[in-house]
Amino acid sequence: MNTLVILLIVAAVLVIPTLLVIGLYNGLVQLRNRYKNAFAQIDVQLKRRYDLIPNLVETAKAFMQHERETLEAVIQARNAATAAREQASPADGGSMHSLANAESGLGGALGRLFALSESYPELRSNQNMLQLQEELTSTESKVAFARQAYNDAVMHFNNKLEMFPSNLIAGIFGFVSATSFEVSDDSERENVAVKF
Repeated sequence: MNTLVILLIVAAVLVIPTLLVIGLYNGLVQLRNRYKNAFAQIDVQLKRRYDLIPNLVETAKAFMQHERETLEAVIQARNAATAAREQASPADGGSMHSLANAESGLGGALGRLFALSESYPELRSNQNMLQLQEELTSTESKVAFARQAYNDAVMHFNNKLEMFPSNLIAGIFGFVSATSFEVSDDSERENVAVKF
C-alpha cells in the first residue's frame, strides 16, 4: 500500500507540472494566433483602402488638372504605405512604427486632396467620386475596428506574456511581445474627413 501511495505522489508531482506547462504554452500560442489573425484583418482592410486610392486619384485628376502635385503626393503616400504594410510584422516594433508613420502620411495626403476638392464643385457632385467616398468611408471604419481588435489581442497576449507563471514558459519557449498599431502623431487620431 505504501508503494502505491508513493507512486501516486510521484506521478502527481510529474503530471501536474507537465499539464500546467502544456496549458500555459497552449494559451500563449492561442493568444499569439489571435493577434496574428487580427493583424491579418487590418491587412485586408488596408489593402482595400490602398486599392481604392488610385481610382480616387484618377477620378479627381479629370477635374483637378492644376493640382498634379497633390495627386502625385497621394499616390506616393499610398505606395509608401503599401510597402510598409508588406513589411509590417506585429513582433517587429520598428516595422509597426514604420507602418503607423506611412499611414499617417497617407492620411495627411488624403486630407490635403479632400480639402482641395472643396474648390471643385463638379468633382463633389461626380457619381464616381460619391461612390468612392462611400467606399472609402466604409473602409476607414473597418480599418478602425480592425485596429481596435488587433490592439486588444496584442494587449491580452502581452499581459499573458508578462504575468507569472506564464512569463516563465514564454521565456523558455522564446515568445516575444507584440507591438500595438498605434497612431504616430496626434493628427492621425482624428478621422480622415471624407467629404465631397
